[in-house]
Formats: sequence, C-alpha cells, structure tokens
Amino acid sequence: MYDFLVVGAGLFGSVFAYEANKAGKKVLVIDKRSTVAGNIYTENIENINVHKYGAHIFHTNNKKVWDYVQQFAEFNRYTNSPIAVYKDELYNLPFNMNTFNKMWGVVTPQQAKDRIDAQVKEARITTPKNLEEQAISMVGKDIYEKLIEGYTGKQWGKPCSELPSFIIKRLPVRFTYDNNYFNDKYQGIPIGGYTGIIEKMLEGIEVRLNTDFLENRDEYSSIAKKIIYTGMIDEYYDYCYGELEYRSLRFETEMLNVENYQGNAVVNYTEYEVPYTRIIEHKHFEFGCQNANEVNNKTVITREYPAEWTKGDEPYYPMNDEKNNQLYTKYKTLSDKEENVVFGGRLGMYRYFDMHNVVDEALKLSEKLLG
Repeated sequence: MYDFLVVGAGLFGSVFAYEANKAGKKVLVIDKRSTVAGNIYTENIENINVHKYGAHIFHTNNKKVWDYVQQFAEFNRYTNSPIAVYKDELYNLPFNMNTFNKMWGVVTPQQAKDRIDAQVKEARITTPKNLEEQAISMVGKDIYEKLIEGYTGKQWGKPCSELPSFIIKRLPVRFTYDNNYFNDKYQGIPIGGYTGIIEKMLEGIEVRLNTDFLENRDEYSSIAKKIIYTGMIDEYYDYCYGELEYRSLRFETEMLNVENYQGNAVVNYTEYEVPYTRIIEHKHFEFGCQNANEVNNKTVITREYPAEWTKGDEPYYPMNDEKNNQLYTKYKTLSDKEENVVFGGRLGMYRYFDMHNVVDEALKLSEKLLG
C-alpha cells in the first residue's frame, strides 16, 4: 500500500512526489508516456538540449519558487526576446518602442501613444468585447493586423472576434526600448535541460512509465491511500458532462548542417497563411552560438503548428472561455466530493499555468496534505 499514487510525472506531479518522499511517505509515480518530465521534457541531440514539446522559459517574481528550483539545477541568464516576422518584415516582441519605431517611425513614447490613441479613436472602441477589440485598444489597428490577428487566429483556431479578451491581456506593452518579454525578476533556462530537474526530484521514488491509470483504474485506486491526478479532469470522469475543449500542437523537428539558422531562440510567424506559429532554434536557449572556440556546425529547429484537439490527441492549452469554464465548474463540483483523489496541474485544474505557477500550486498542495 502506497501513501500517494501520483498520476503524471510532469512538473506538478514530480514536485509533489519529491515533497511527499522527503516527508517519509511511500510514493508511486506513473505516467503513460515513455519519459518523465511531461511537456518540459528535453532531449540532448548533438549536445543541444531540445525542448521536445515547445519552448519553455522559466520566469517568476516568486523568490520562494525560484529558490526551490535552484535545488535541482543551475540556471543560465537567458532572456526571452522573441522576434515576429510578417511578410519578411521583422519586429521586436513584446510590443515596445522598438516595435513602434519599426512600425511607424516614432521615436518617443508620446509619439507612440498618440498613434495608438488615434487608431483606437478611429475604431470607436470604448469597452472591448472580444480579443480583437482588446488588442486594438492596447496597441492600435496596425500592430493588431500585422502581429496579432493571424498569429492568434492560428493559435486558437478561431477569429479574434470570437475569442475572449483576457487572452491578449497577458501580452506586455511597454513604452521603453526593452525587448525582455517577461517583467519577472528571475528568468533563465536550466543548464543541461529540464529533464535533469525532474530526474533529481524523482530520485529514490518508484516510477512506472508506459502506464495508463485509466486502463487499470480499479487496480491503481486500490493500492494507494490518496491519488494525485494530473491528467484531464473530464477524461477522469469519462466525459460525463461532455468534453472540455483544448488546443493541441504538432511539432516538426529537424537537424540542419548549419551553425546558426535564425539567430534567435524563438521567431514567431504572424501571417495566417504561414501554417506554423513559430520556429524554435534550441541551441540559443543555452547560448550555443556565443563561443567562437566551441563552434557546433549543426543546429536543431522545431516548427510549431497549432492543431485542433480531438479525443485521443495531446491537450496543451485549455480553452478557458465562458462555455468551457462553466462546464469545468461541473467537474470541479464532482472532484470536491472526492475523499481520496486530488486534481492538480494544467489539465487537472483546467487552467493555463506557467511553470512557476505549477511549482507554486504543487507546493501549496504539499503543505496542505503533508503539513
């Protein structure tokens, strides 16, 4: 008999498992994938740590969380400064004075604000009702049409006029010449990749891979006093109220016999006609082209394609619109009645989390259940 069965060897499950093991509890971790680390899994290819399931940059203002992850790896000083490409025009992200200067030729913050205000006034937006109106009210029509409309439509599979406004509110808008995407005090990439972090967390803990909890639900439910479930909450309940909506992703990874393909870790392609949303060149996460004495004449790139999710696909992003949030509330009501099952993580809580949020939520649950 185990004290805890943790379903899912991703970040949430691994943090909880580490804390439970440290507290002297007997823990079993299972995962239906053949690897640990969930979506933060990194694989070393030609001495390049490849982010197999999309770019992951750790960033936070939470010193407790930052200090916590430092136990498991040394982090470099990587700063996320993506580039956006629209019809061979290059723009800096997040939206800042470099973006405004390239778009309009303005050089002062006031000139940029005046240009945005004029376009908002022309659009006659007072209270934004959807993502399109919210975006225009933030950065004006020109930037919306070139850098937001196509990219966001691809990402979510819907026109911006049909998406909730809160999605775009996560994007920074700055009237300074600052290309640092995140405002957070702490930011970086673990040297050697994320997989090593999870492997250290799970040291000394029994882990079974290629193991699907739902295929042997009765057996696994009977061997643990409590279950920490990080899979899809609607799937756990056999979709009894209907399917929650997600967005999926498809990745095309390619090794190239060049030292440096695009000069940046992340380049977004904002035209709707370009089927992928971004190209990731993984070596730049760990400054693979910085040292002239250690030239690696190969590089690995990944094209990231958004995809419609259907049952059986890998879910990446919850569609937190009003309809889906109401449906989730029904499943949450069911889960609150569970005595021996606790749901966690992005899929278990049906919420968009960055990595620091996941660590924080897992630590809160650990404190609650372990004392």
